[in-house]
Amino acid sequence: MKPLKKSVSITLDEDIIEKVKELAEESDRSFSQYINLVLKNFIAKYENKKINDK
Repeated sequence: MKPLKKSVSITLDEDIIEKVKELAEESDRSFSQYINLVLKNFIAKYENKKINDK
């Protein structure tokens, strides 16, 4: 079963939006899918660094 998704509204700089759209298209993902992937990767790296810094 897929995890539940929730709609959110955020404000981003225009240059970030354009770059994310480009990167999402290159990886054949939607804008939302790509942002979700980037955030998951960032959180995983952050948590891993946090664990390793202890």
